[in-house]
Amino acid sequence: MGNVESSSHYHEHLSRFLPDEQADIDSVFVAISGSGEAVGGKGGKPAKKGVTLMMLKAHVKDALPESMVIRLYNGMKSIPLAEKSPGSNGQVGKEQFVVFMSALFKGNAEEKKGIVMKMISNTDSTVKGSQIIEFAEDLVGSVVHVLSYRKMLKGWNLKNMQNSTTGIKALASQFMSELKADGKRLEGGQVLDAICDESSIEDWVFRVPQVSTFLSVVVQQGLFILHSLPDQEQETLPLLPECQGVRDSRFVSLLDIPSVTYINSHLPSKLQHKWRLLFVSQVHGQSFTQLCGHIVNQGPCVLVLKDTDGYIFGGFSSCSWVVKPQFQGNNGCFLFSVSPSLEVFTNTGYNDHYMYLNHGQETMPNGLGMGGQHEYFGLWIDSNYGRGHSKAKPRCTTYNSPQLSAKENFTLDAMEVWAVGDPESAAGTGPKSVLDADPEAQALLEMIGKGRKSDGFRDPGDGDGGDN
Repeated sequence: MGNVESSSHYHEHLSRFLPDEQADIDSVFVAISGSGEAVGGKGGKPAKKGVTLMMLKAHVKDALPESMVIRLYNGMKSIPLAEKSPGSNGQVGKEQFVVFMSALFKGNAEEKKGIVMKMISNTDSTVKGSQIIEFAEDLVGSVVHVLSYRKMLKGWNLKNMQNSTTGIKALASQFMSELKADGKRLEGGQVLDAICDESSIEDWVFRVPQVSTFLSVVVQQGLFILHSLPDQEQETLPLLPECQGVRDSRFVSLLDIPSVTYINSHLPSKLQHKWRLLFVSQVHGQSFTQLCGHIVNQGPCVLVLKDTDGYIFGGFSSCSWVVKPQFQGNNGCFLFSVSPSLEVFTNTGYNDHYMYLNHGQETMPNGLGMGGQHEYFGLWIDSNYGRGHSKAKPRCTTYNSPQLSAKENFTLDAMEVWAVGDPESAAGTGPKSVLDADPEAQALLEMIGKGRKSDGFRDPGDGDGGDN
């Protein structure tokens, strides 16, 4: 198949893993197959006993949907074997098992293309776009399923989030937006009818690294294997951030697990490990003062809004929000859409109108905005809380985003704000002022132009939680 060679390179694939990892692969294969022989087999050769589909299902149990177990088995079977090699009896041999693990955890897109092809369809040499969509939805759904099954949601509670069914389809659709056939990007109905060969799948896997990441999670958690690999990698780039700050049972997030993973993947790596809830309108009230009081000087934030037409969208502020009549932030900011489509819109370099927060001025707009210009923001929440706009004809100049809300001028239905990453330098030092303990009071002073006079008398080591 021209992708992963097995027999002649078995030991080369095995050597990609550390001794402890080799032992882990060995023990899992033995547990699945009932074989008593090590991965290396007698004389350094793969052992003969193989794995059937029924054995794999019995091992995985309910950790993965049955459809994904079948896909994994077809992927393992896709590894070519030399004549008379172990596993040629119709079962998955240890050789195939090891090479499958090597390709998924250590390999590049070229090594993975044949495996992914057979996971999409076990019968054809080419696959249809509709089959790839089914695979992508199955892959995303399996990640949500297995993380929930293994109790690895890191504080996120599915009961306090949107149903993941819509998010699964939205994230799978986002994956599909990078698919090309004959070197051309597919649009609209072209995706369903497109015919893709291995080269198209290789390009897709290369262009959408989340496919490989999600496959690794499915295999690692589904088969309960190679725990050390993802653990080490996820310390830097976690798939799902830790959820903190949710203390009210009334809170139901506007997000689901797929949308959290997608937005999180676009944050700077140092901010991807933790989200802390700062403000939620259904708990803290429909108040611009309350909003400012909870988000000012809290570091980088993710803002999520829902309009009364059901559209969900928002933005990432790469710096602390500060009340002032000037634009702030940097080119790390972005806008995003969650529903009806999942997409991120990054800066264009056209201008530096990344963030804006102002209140109490007669000559300048009062509210929170991101992108565009005064009175024509890509995202705007008016200080008269409940009203906003998303103006982009044809696109926002700062972020190249389209109109994010259903109507250009929208009515806000709900809003939540998350601080991402670790708290800034002031956090953890203990309140030094009444205003440290009451961010709303601090925000009110800033709104009327009376900042904290005591800041200049703080100890040199004290932080003030300001901009990065």
